[in-house]
Amino acid sequence: MLTSAPDDHPGFQPTIEIRSLRQQVYDYLRAQMHAGHLLPGSFIKLKEISERLGISKTPLRDALIQLECEGFVTILPRRGVLVNKLTIDDIRNVLEILGALESAVVYSVFARFEARHIDHMKRLNQEMRSAIDEDRYDDYYKLNIDFHDVFLNLSDNTTLHRIVMPFKQRLYDFPRRSYIEEWELINCDEHDRFIAHIEQGERDQATDLMKNSHWSFAAYEKFIRQFYFGSKERIEAELAWRK
Repeated sequence: MLTSAPDDHPGFQPTIEIRSLRQQVYDYLRAQMHAGHLLPGSFIKLKEISERLGISKTPLRDALIQLECEGFVTILPRRGVLVNKLTIDDIRNVLEILGALESAVVYSVFARFEARHIDHMKRLNQEMRSAIDEDRYDDYYKLNIDFHDVFLNLSDNTTLHRIVMPFKQRLYDFPRRSYIEEWELINCDEHDRFIAHIEQGERDQATDLMKNSHWSFAAYEKFIRQFYFGSKERIEAELAWRK
């Protein structure tokens, strides 16, 4: 939206709303999911949202189509729009996809790592540890995204960037959950090992760590089930029974 400068204010600078209306509605719905106002398993009240935002059905429909493509909702003809629940199979599949994509990036861009990239990752990982110590988990989440973006941004594959982030938001930001300190510290330890592999020129080891450990469902199933579905005690009892 462009705001015109009034005639009697020659120094007035016009402001431009860069985001499209569809993107603004999308961002609003994502924020509602993040805050827990639109819960998994519930139907979105389209008329109420349309009236609240003062918009027509077109930008709302377009935003919902994008959310459906990213897996956040399901549009059910003649029934409405359902906010999707995250199942254990969803989590397993997304982790497998992220592991495959990020490990492939690490392998392909390995020769592009420079000292400044390594130093940046070290600083970010240290800040992540500080955020854990200080219970600043929103900051921790953003720092973790930034850490992985260091090597993702070395790739020339622009499509990759549009794919990866919605997957991560689906896992960690829908709605935001309480973090498990033990798991997050293991995550930071793996970051340290990943950086060490890069410093030592160990491309295969860095790639393997990202695919078969860092994003592994099997390696961290106990934490995954606790994080998404229940208490530590109940999950450990179920896993012990299964063995």
